[in-house]
Amino acid sequence: MVESSRDGVQSWTESMSARDRIRAVVDTLREPRSVNWISEQADAAWSTTNEELQDLVDQGQLRRVEAGETTCYQPDYTRLLFEEIRTLIETNTREELRNELTAITEEIEEWQATYDIETWEELEQSLADGDLTSAEPERRDVITQWEENLDDRRLIRHALELYSDVKARDQMIDVADRTMR
Repeated sequence: MVESSRDGVQSWTESMSARDRIRAVVDTLREPRSVNWISEQADAAWSTTNEELQDLVDQGQLRRVEAGETTCYQPDYTRLLFEEIRTLIETNTREELRNELTAITEEIEEWQATYDIETWEELEQSLADGDLTSAEPERRDVITQWEENLDDRRLIRHALELYSDVKARDQMIDVADRTMR
C-alpha cells in the first residue's frame, strides 16, 4: 500500500481525483472493508466514497457484504478469476500455455526429488526439524514459489479448458462489430 506522510495524507492523493483514489484502494482490498475504512484510506469524502462504491457494485466490480451491522465491500472474486483467465487466453497461444504448464510441473517434480517429499505442506513441516540451518530460508522461498505455481497451474488449466470458447466468442464479437460499422 502507499505510504502515508506524517499528517496522514497519502503521497499519491495530489495527482489523483477522489474517485481514482477510491478505485486504487478498492484494487488493493483483500478482505471486506467498510465505507469509512475505504474513505479514510483514499482520503475522500464519505459521500463520494459511498457513491463510487455503489457504482462499482452496479458495474459488478465489487460485492456488498454484511458484516454484523456494517455493510462492507469486497472485490468480486469470480469476476477477477475470469478476467485473469481471459488475459491468459488473450496474451498466450495454446502452445505457450501448455509449455508453461509443463515448466511448472517440472519445477514441482524437481522440488519433490530434491527434498524427497510430495507436497509443499511436507516441505513446510520440514522447517520444524531442528537440524536445519542455512537451507531454511531457501525452503521458505520454495514453499512460496510452490504455492504460486499451484495457483498458476490451476489458472492455466482453466484457460486451456475455456480457450476455444473464449476465442470463438471473441471472433463472434469482432464479426458483429464489423457488421455494425
